[in-house]
Amino acid sequence: MSWFTRETVQKAGVDSVKLTGLLVKNAAAELTTYYYYTILRMHLIGLEGERLKEVAEVARIEDLNHFEALVPRIYELGGKLPANMKDFHDTSFCKPADLPVDWTDCQEMLKVLLEAERCAVRGYTEICDLTFGKDHRTYDLAVAILNEEIEHETWFSDFQGKEPSGLFNRHGELSPFVSKFLK
Repeated sequence: MSWFTRETVQKAGVDSVKLTGLLVKNAAAELTTYYYYTILRMHLIGLEGERLKEVAEVARIEDLNHFEALVPRIYELGGKLPANMKDFHDTSFCKPADLPVDWTDCQEMLKVLLEAERCAVRGYTEICDLTFGKDHRTYDLAVAILNEEIEHETWFSDFQGKEPSGLFNRHGELSPFVSKFLK
């Protein structure tokens, strides 16, 4: 089926090699972000850290969901993930996180979290731009992930205290936009 899917996407005007490359790079970013958020979460302690931990945990789990939703589409388009985890990590669309030296500084951790989300927004925007009106399935997936990444960025921005969004109100629901791709 992948040859047909790839051919259909190409006939619609999408460079399928570029697209699968972007999907793999974004999948790598999701999995590495999940890994780094796991480490950061362990160090979010104290009053300020505990408040940030809840938001980081939701973003962490949703990033894993994003990875899980991307992988089938990569293979449907004839792409594949690198066999070596280090190679996969190094292909990430986003630069791997520079974890803070001072694990007690929540503001430094927040900078890492914000940059990861902002990079993800850039990555999915690029996929949306490439597929809009041409590859509806990939576009639908990318825009669903983009919506969640924008929420994550907004949540972390709230902690900077500049502008309140009121958006962190999921009531236990994870991946509301992406969940349909996980079934």
